[in-house]
Amino acid sequence: MLKVANSVISASQIATPITFAGDVTLSTGNLVIGTAGKGIDFSVTSSGSGTMTSELLADYEEGTWNAVISDGTNNATMTNTTCRYTRIGRQVFVNGRISTSSLGSVSGVLQITGLPFATTAFSSAAFGYGANFLLVAGQTVAGYVSSSGSVIFLSVWSATGGISSMTSTQWTATGDLVIGFSYTV
Repeated sequence: MLKVANSVISASQIATPITFAGDVTLSTGNLVIGTAGKGIDFSVTSSGSGTMTSELLADYEEGTWNAVISDGTNNATMTNTTCRYTRIGRQVFVNGRISTSSLGSVSGVLQITGLPFATTAFSSAAFGYGANFLLVAGQTVAGYVSSSGSVIFLSVWSATGGISSMTSTQWTATGDLVIGFSYTV
């Protein structure tokens, strides 16, 4: 329904798009996109110096996802698993705290499973805090999400030794990690 000059017009009465000369204000309710793949079109704005592929904002979502430390087959016993995400268009922002109380049968290379969306491009993962790892001085925990994947592969990085996969021998039973990064879907 649309109210124009104190008259209410239903959507079935509108045969052509409506154009407004000024701002549009919704004093109550939401602007609802009624068709998948439609959204807010920014094509009137100028593009940057790169190659533009879309100017349509067609997705926004907020939610939670459960992160689990795994070797791809076996999962650790988790104490903190709930992470948050916000998806804006094709960009997904994730953050949260991931903690274990036991590695159980987890062995070998570690990963974090459960990302809310599969990626379409390789992305790096940043970690702001880590505790209870068996690392040497100068090593930090890093991560990456491979193209078409939905897991974060954990790595250990140092200026002198380079980068290698993080293994279960480097994550103790009570490992603790705070994550925050974005990736493309």
